[in-house]
Amino acid sequence: MTAMTESAAQAPTDDVLLQCTGLRKSFGNVHAIREASIRLPRGEVTAIIGDNGAGKSTLVRCLVGVHQPDAGEYLFDGRPAVFDNPEAAREAGIETVHQNLALVDDLTVWQNLFLNREITRGIGPFALLDRRAMKRRSRELMSGLAINMPPVTARVDRLSGGQRQAVALSRAAGWGSKLVVLDEPTAALGVQETAKVEELIADLRNRGITVLIISHNFEQVLRIADGVWVMRSGTSVAYRRTSETAGQELVSLVTGATPSDTKEGNNNE
Repeated sequence: MTAMTESAAQAPTDDVLLQCTGLRKSFGNVHAIREASIRLPRGEVTAIIGDNGAGKSTLVRCLVGVHQPDAGEYLFDGRPAVFDNPEAAREAGIETVHQNLALVDDLTVWQNLFLNREITRGIGPFALLDRRAMKRRSRELMSGLAINMPPVTARVDRLSGGQRQAVALSRAAGWGSKLVVLDEPTAALGVQETAKVEELIADLRNRGITVLIISHNFEQVLRIADGVWVMRSGTSVAYRRTSETAGQELVSLVTGATPSDTKEGNNNE
């Protein structure tokens, strides 16, 4: 049994929303993903960690339709999945919040929430935007999240980093999505805003939405995730329940060092 298969076998199997086995992806001679197998338990927060170049971002892009894997099996909600583009993934129930958030600064909160999903009244060429309905629904979406938000009529360029993140999360969770993927959700935020975003993530989980996080912040992963996958050199090398591991073990798994090597290195600093 390979290390990849051993790590995959450690993940919970009772109720899995997403499962990929033996995924591979190359760009020319660069093997971004050599062999990755992960499972995401339904209704949990799962993290993927690894050094730069470990393949975690490429793996996620394959999962959400940005890239198509060269090989491997991908099951979503119990069915084989092939997403030709991000829109196909969204239609299946996967919403992604990228690091840049993909918000339009010149538009208001409600306009960003309904961008390309506008509610209209009327038929055909006589259809008109139902602004009142979109504003009402936007207030409902934002009120369900644990953060103090400005009016939905406020322009996004006037919001704080945490508030902008809340808008992006609300948009992702507001369309009946089964899975929300977050790429470094608090990388550029301060302490207070980070705490607010972590509350939002916990709220998504409490509402039964599965969450996948890419993060370099091991302390945060241990704080908010239920499980964590470790990527190294394009391969998924381990899975751990966060309640049964610690930061030192995660560092060892990411670097390939033994726990004793990591401890010695810390003592020599």
